[in-house]
Amino acid sequence: MPRRPLRVTGAPGSTLRAALAALRAELGVPEDFPPEVLAETERVARDPALPLYDATDIPFFTVDPPASTDLDQALHLSRRDGGHRVRYAIADVAAFVEPGGALDAEAHRRALTLYFPDERVPLHPALLSEGAASLLPGQTRPAVLWTIDLDAEGRTESVDVRRALVRSRAKLDYAGVQREIDSGTAEEPVALLAAVGEARERLEAERGGISLNVPEQEIVERDHTYEPAYRAPLPVDGWNAQISLLTSMAAAALMLAHGTGILRTLPAAPDGAVARLRRTATALDIDWPHHVSYAALIRSLDPHRPEHAAFLQECTTLLRGAGYTVFRDGAVPAITSHAAVAAPYTHCTAPLRRLADRYAAEICLAAAAGQPPPAWVLAALDALPREMADGSRRAAAVERECLDLVEAALLEDRVGDVFDGCVVEVDEHQPTEGTVQLVTPAVIGRIHARDPLPLGARLRVRLTEAGPGTAKVLFTPA
Repeated sequence: MPRRPLRVTGAPGSTLRAALAALRAELGVPEDFPPEVLAETERVARDPALPLYDATDIPFFTVDPPASTDLDQALHLSRRDGGHRVRYAIADVAAFVEPGGALDAEAHRRALTLYFPDERVPLHPALLSEGAASLLPGQTRPAVLWTIDLDAEGRTESVDVRRALVRSRAKLDYAGVQREIDSGTAEEPVALLAAVGEARERLEAERGGISLNVPEQEIVERDHTYEPAYRAPLPVDGWNAQISLLTSMAAAALMLAHGTGILRTLPAAPDGAVARLRRTATALDIDWPHHVSYAALIRSLDPHRPEHAAFLQECTTLLRGAGYTVFRDGAVPAITSHAAVAAPYTHCTAPLRRLADRYAAEICLAAAAGQPPPAWVLAALDALPREMADGSRRAAAVERECLDLVEAALLEDRVGDVFDGCVVEVDEHQPTEGTVQLVTPAVIGRIHARDPLPLGARLRVRLTEAGPGTAKVLFTPA
């Protein structure tokens, strides 16, 4: 499920970049890998465990941002009688990582790749994640190969998963793929991304699922000030995400059918979280009638409009209750679904960036072969939810603190200015303290008042504090 993408461009020595570097130190983010991890990575990168099945004749391709080199997924789409065949190759990290080794222990310590606006802190060393294990074009790589046959409506008819050698033929980017599909010049395996993606989107709407194609917010430094901009996702972003979601749902179904697994679960959002989001919609002049569902509203928004883009970013707050649920020996848990997906779901398509995905792949490979999962998987399974929760809390803290820094930088030169806003949250125990959402720029900040704050009401507010050094913005009623 999506995070809130935030990117900063500008001089390496800027105040904001210095504040981000200080934040990494403050949070104790492990940027460098220990020598023993790097040494083991060099060794396993030269000699991975290679599968016997050869699928290098399939012309896979990848779709990623242009600068990406940690390529988890490659795909190939084709027609079949009455539907389509989806082949989805996932980087086989287990072919390189030795259970109980230094590289494995470091991955368990980190759990997730961390994303800062100016850089990322990877789960695995670059030699592995951007080299030997990455599905780079023209390179033969070990992979976990999913073959999923769909009917004419996009419903899953059969699933196969096995280890295979694969070779990507092309590294494509979202904008280029969109241009080719729109112009009719895309080769069939690429062109079918639209047909399959749109069919899966229709099924998602039918079952009540929601995909948040969250716009990327870019903070650009110009003349010692910062300006916000949004990159709205293209249709192909959503179609490509549907292939990953299809695979993750197939993996969850396989786990449930065989009685052992690790699911990504999310209960329905509490009323208070939805109510806060409604107040944010009011602040951003987004019409959300009470008879319109959250899912219907999301599908009506235009991410090219800044206020809609800002709202979509805030919608990620409804995903904060997600967790990992382990089960084994046929004891299926009480909650198996993810509320946003509206179906059972697991993480299995990004093993270069998420620890749990490596284990999910092993469980699915064993289930497809009619065998029990490897002993090293079962031994680690019970601790995985806690490890992933710790990693997720660290990632959430990074996202929250980075957002505070960026918003403070955006308003640094506007202390004393008055803005239109809306009170979206009031402290339960201190009604003169709360949170205000500005209309423009779409910034959220703390507000202190003498009198109780009017929850959900529009308010003129004055900025009293801002700047990367403070890491917060503070308002008072004007």
